[in-house]
Amino acid sequence: MSDSNIGRLLGKRYELQEIIGTGAMGRVYRANDILLGGVPVAVKFLTLSTQNQDLRVKERFEQEAKTCALLGQKSIHIIRVMDYGVDDENHTPFYVMEYLQGNSLSNIIRQQPLSLPRFLSMVRQICLGLQCAHDGILVNDKICPIIHRDIKPSNMLLVQDHTFGELVKVLDFGIAKLVQSDSNHTNCYLGTLAYSAPEQIDGQELDNRADIYSLGVMMFEMLTGKIPLVAPTNSFGAWYKVHHYQQPRSFAEVAPNLQLPPQVENLVMSCLAKAPSSRPQSINEILQVLAPLEEYHDTSTTWSHTDKPLTLSRLAKTDIEYKCQTLTLSSALIDEIAQQVSWPSSKPIADIVFPSPLCFNGKILPALWVMLPHVEIQKRVLCKRYNQFLFMTAPHPMLLWMTLIYNHQHGAKWLPYYLDLKTSFGQKITRLLRQTGFYPILFFARETPNRCVHVLLSSIASTQRLWLHHWMMMSHTLVSSAEPQFSKTLLKTEYEKIKPYLLTKIQAMDTDSSFDFFT
Repeated sequence: MSDSNIGRLLGKRYELQEIIGTGAMGRVYRANDILLGGVPVAVKFLTLSTQNQDLRVKERFEQEAKTCALLGQKSIHIIRVMDYGVDDENHTPFYVMEYLQGNSLSNIIRQQPLSLPRFLSMVRQICLGLQCAHDGILVNDKICPIIHRDIKPSNMLLVQDHTFGELVKVLDFGIAKLVQSDSNHTNCYLGTLAYSAPEQIDGQELDNRADIYSLGVMMFEMLTGKIPLVAPTNSFGAWYKVHHYQQPRSFAEVAPNLQLPPQVENLVMSCLAKAPSSRPQSINEILQVLAPLEEYHDTSTTWSHTDKPLTLSRLAKTDIEYKCQTLTLSSALIDEIAQQVSWPSSKPIADIVFPSPLCFNGKILPALWVMLPHVEIQKRVLCKRYNQFLFMTAPHPMLLWMTLIYNHQHGAKWLPYYLDLKTSFGQKITRLLRQTGFYPILFFARETPNRCVHVLLSSIASTQRLWLHHWMMMSHTLVSSAEPQFSKTLLKTEYEKIKPYLLTKIQAMDTDSSFDFFT
């Protein structure tokens, strides 16, 4: 039977190409984003029209879109959502997400159990995605944790990436739960029976430890190809008894020839504890166990300041080193930086922002040069800093580098700059940002332009540095099909859309500080 949606233009922007997935809540299509030059995206429709469905289903679908949109901005291990709307033709809600070509974790472990190094890498990435969700999103000026409630192999997608290697994405936040202090209890069961925590099957109000139990079931399966608990039938009652009263099978019983470090066995079994208080209390506790194990079993190439592939574990260690350098700079050498720099003679005396490399103590740093009236600079001597990067592949490879400095009394100052990644200058600045992991913001006053009056430092998150490298490598092969200004205009539109969210995020942070770094 033919699908009438194929070939249709949705919202005057998304040309639907083929159906690539179906589920209880919706259908997913591959589509081309005509506005962005035909970039492939995935469009998920709610199955029933808004005129005929339960209001709670519609609300859950919309919440999934919002949750993924916010979390996808914070972690590369959560699928990103870029748009949401209602189809005018049949009144069906839809949202648009990144199009990923990969393999489900369920398919991979069905073929054979994972090697220990691959297992450790996958679990760490899954944990980073879950940690981002558990840390929460801002709802009505309050941080609300997100409980996924359906952690299982089929909701993990593995994407082969020439920069990251094997990248894991957490999918399907369709039944995720916002934890709010004033919310009602769940009072019903939602989830997948074989992976659900005892308290989840009870319909209790959940916290992050329910996801940790499901993660334990999945980790056991990743290592052995089998689940640790088996019910005689697939009924709710049978699984209720199993999760409440049956002890999980041991690794020796299920896979007698499997040789694992005791730390791995103990970690998995602790996640499977019946009582939430007996499990790891946070994802961070799990990451602390994984870190030395992955270091010991890591066979990847050591990262260097070249364009070789990066690994998240290697970059995390490098990031710590650069954080330390940043703190040293802020406490001891910041005056020296200010004394050494002067306003370029080629630049006008005006309110402008531009990047230019800075040579300091024999090292080349990416620096953001800013000229403002002196009173505007004084307002933000004590401030919070936040940076974000947006990239557009088509019609021309263009990167938007956004820096936000915020003082609770005087408000926000936005410092955006567009980098053309088809130019040597754009590539150089992007490479320095990725390699260094932080950058100084050099302030010059219009009234006294010959000297730098203030320096702030802003660090760049590890995940963003990975994306910078990825985008830079992509730009070598991408072909420009229009003038750079066209991509710049489209990026500016997206920038205006996310500014309110970024401002809300930074307003939720702690008090102003002259030496705090936010990314």
